[in-house]
Amino acid sequence: MTSQRYIALLRGVNVGRAKRIAMADLRKLVESLGYTGVRSLLNSGNVIFDADVPSSQAAEALEEAMVLRLGVAARVFVLEHQELADIIDDNPLLDLADDHARLFAFLLAGEPQREVAACLCGQDWQPEALAIGRRAAYVWCPEGVLDSAAAAALGKGLGDGTTSRNWRTITKLHGLCSHPAGC
Repeated sequence: MTSQRYIALLRGVNVGRAKRIAMADLRKLVESLGYTGVRSLLNSGNVIFDADVPSSQAAEALEEAMVLRLGVAARVFVLEHQELADIIDDNPLLDLADDHARLFAFLLAGEPQREVAACLCGQDWQPEALAIGRRAAYVWCPEGVLDSAAAAALGKGLGDGTTSRNWRTITKLHGLCSHPAGC
């Protein structure tokens, strides 16, 4: 397998007092697994790296290493650069969302999660909105994610089998990965 650019999104890291990881420690951990071009974005468990292993193997290795070396158990979602590009291309809520800090993408891990999200898309969430793409469900939360009934329902329906990022973070990650000098 040739080297592939990946984006790892850690679920629930540095969101409250639990699961705290310094990004410098996380970058060192990722490098210790033999992955290259390691960069982190923000302080919330977003890591970009290059590896010559499948994404599922990289996710497994990161989860195990975080527990063994950092004492933190967290679900790790690893996307190929093209999968992140697809998430961006699929978003039907961009015209509606005038504040990208309040537009969220929830990763979908497979068909059962797509079915849950599709069922929720059929409900009226006004003034919020919920839509689905190939790899993510999108939620527009004009009053913020903490006050969002749509985000709460989606989070409850998907459980810990998902992680979400706001649209600003998604586009920053994509920008970093799209430019070799940025990664």
